Amino acid sequence: MEHYDVIVIGGGPAGGSAAHVAAQAGLRVALVDRHAFPREKLCGGGFTGRSYRYYEEIFGAPIPADIILTKTSVEFHAHGQELARIDDIPPIHMTMRRDMDNSIVAHALASGAEDYCGAGVDEIDLETRRVVLKDGRELGYAVLIGADGANSGVARALYGQAFDHDRIGFGLEIEAPTPAADAPVRIDFGAAEWGYGWNFPKAGSATIGIGGVHSKNPEMKAAMERYCEIFEVAGQHKVKGAFLPFGDVRRWPGRREVLLAGDAAGLVDPITGEGIAYAMQSGAMAGAAAVEAVRANHPARALTLYKMKLRPIHRAMFHARWIRQIIFGRAFRNTFVRAFRGSGTVRYQYLRLMAGEIEYPALAWATFKKVPGFVVRSVTGR
Repeated sequence: MEHYDVIVIGGGPAGGSAAHVAAQAGLRVALVDRHAFPREKLCGGGFTGRSYRYYEEIFGAPIPADIILTKTSVEFHAHGQELARIDDIPPIHMTMRRDMDNSIVAHALASGAEDYCGAGVDEIDLETRRVVLKDGRELGYAVLIGADGANSGVARALYGQAFDHDRIGFGLEIEAPTPAADAPVRIDFGAAEWGYGWNFPKAGSATIGIGGVHSKNPEMKAAMERYCEIFEVAGQHKVKGAFLPFGDVRRWPGRREVLLAGDAAGLVDPITGEGIAYAMQSGAMAGAAAVEAVRANHPARALTLYKMKLRPIHRAMFHARWIRQIIFGRAFRNTFVRAFRGSGTVRYQYLRLMAGEIEYPALAWATFKKVPGFVVRSVTGR
């Protein structure tokens, strides 16, 4: 059996970041994924300013320019109404996960992580700290990092199930033909219940999809067809779906020397559904916590260290879940639409958030100041 200081399961943004940080610090790291890279991955591919900043901070170089498309215009719609088109916004980047994840894995392997991509996991034995691959190879670990998505096998080994079906989100999307060069990013609040729709123009295609809380969308396929009809692409392309831990944050993202990062820890933005930024950041934090625990010869302290590092993300998630009640809840829905259309402050702060210039506490405060007006308008209907 090969023994590693750290085994990372999952080669996406969270796993690649974790493996890179731990390997760069000199630990022996195994990066395990059931797919060889590059591989296709269902994802809207919105790469916000926050994501751009985290990528450069973690990997020491900006994301390659040839794998992103930058947009500076956005259209907002809600429940069939156009809210606003805004030009000259802070840059919003679009990427294909096939390219981005391949870039991240390349960084991890260049830092010294050992490549087990293309080798699926057959068994995770938490008692003996052992991972058995489908080809029979056995790997031992001091710290295990599960970055294997919403349907995480590491989470199942810890808790018996990967997520709560009543709280999880779900998304559907298609890849549509290449849009016009000047096509803006489009976001439609309410295309799904407690969620939104998106049309993200990219180089070579447009990713069109909807996502929302799974339990509130029993007719998600019908909603997706209605959304595709807006762009005259209904029934023309293969629809793919995936679960999204849409703000269902795990308060305990692991146990002792076993950590969960990214989607496996529920670290997906509760409003935008964007998970890349928090995946990279939490993966880097998990890798750093593993380094500290292993160097102290105390692997079981990894979770304590990791939770301390995660506090800013958890705080941001708390504020986002509060704001989500105003954006998606039926009590304030119509009032929010009117306020968003008429309030430059709310739109501006939302765009600054997407650009990574502010975090959710700042947006929460800007929104909180509008709440009295929301209440009055909801009661009076004005």
